[in-house]
Amino acid sequence: MSTENLPQSPDSPSRKPRVAVVFGGRSSEHGISVVTAGAVLKAIDRTRYDVLPIGITQDGRWALTADEPERMAIAERRTPSVDQLAESTEGAVVLPVDPADREVVYSEPGSVPKALGEVDVVFPVLHGPYGEDGTLQGLLELSGIPYVGSGVLSSAVGQDKEYMKRVFTSFGLKVGPYLVIRPREWTRDEAAARKRIVDFAGEHGWPLFVKPARAGSSIGITKVDGFSGLDDAVAEAQRHDPKILVEAALRGREIECGVLEFEDGPRASLPAEIPPPDTHAYYDFEAKYIDSTPGVVPAPLTDEETAEVRRLAVEAFDAASCEGLVRADFFLTEDGEFVINEINTMPGFTPISMYPQMWQATGVSYQELVDLLIQAALRRSTGLR
Repeated sequence: MSTENLPQSPDSPSRKPRVAVVFGGRSSEHGISVVTAGAVLKAIDRTRYDVLPIGITQDGRWALTADEPERMAIAERRTPSVDQLAESTEGAVVLPVDPADREVVYSEPGSVPKALGEVDVVFPVLHGPYGEDGTLQGLLELSGIPYVGSGVLSSAVGQDKEYMKRVFTSFGLKVGPYLVIRPREWTRDEAAARKRIVDFAGEHGWPLFVKPARAGSSIGITKVDGFSGLDDAVAEAQRHDPKILVEAALRGREIECGVLEFEDGPRASLPAEIPPPDTHAYYDFEAKYIDSTPGVVPAPLTDEETAEVRRLAVEAFDAASCEGLVRADFFLTEDGEFVINEINTMPGFTPISMYPQMWQATGVSYQELVDLLIQAALRRSTGLR
């Protein structure tokens, strides 16, 4: 590959901040991350920022990609991949290992490495393990490069549904009944682990939701109506994560709320309601991203309910020490109580995703949202804070 057209480091000392949009990754949410990146790239104000798109392939290679957001959309019910966008099948982007040097380098076999210039902030739009879970955040901390979103601990807590629920409980937020099956439990004594789930169903009733403990985008989740479907549900969840979570079904309305970090602290958006989809058993991956089941924004709640869920969303943000952005998901139960289901520290971020839609209804456009997140990241340093 020729390096003629690679981004160059500006000579001017008053250059625009350079934003590296990092996307793709090794998780099962790779394709949705690419879609999100396309929307973010399209929205970034090029008069204020230089942009460097970096895709991570499913086998973990950091690839330089074309700045062509139109190629990053879902087409024919299929999500795109970084391999389709990479400028080379062998070239790799390397972050600095010295916190005093933010220069990014591009190298190909048999060629002299090419400096791409300094990166001032990373906008990581990865979902799931190896990106949203604190691993990428740790790498950026070591490199000394500020980044959009939560830090190492908060990202890890937001990814692991077990510890997320433990944190929320310790801060007095109400969570629904759940059970964790660790990999060694299922491997060591499958019958005993299965009995734990059946006993849990005996206490809380069917259906149950069996899901990977550390995945998102509703991938790997199965609604189980009885014992006969249990083993298949466990196997499906374990395809994505050896640790699984079993949750009791909560009867109520699904309510979501966005939290965004402003200069004076986090604020909550107007909430949205996710109505039960007509053609899906629940709000699964296809309902979210392929069939684009619409949410109701703002949610038809009373003023008191709206104020309460916004308050709880900010509490959840603070409980997990989050930064930048969070989408908090709740159930409004039949007795009028909000139960928090989970938070997402890098929620779906396409223009049709609920997080941007909620902020649009609150008066913050998609382009403004992207800018506010970049500015929040630029205000923060890496390291302890």
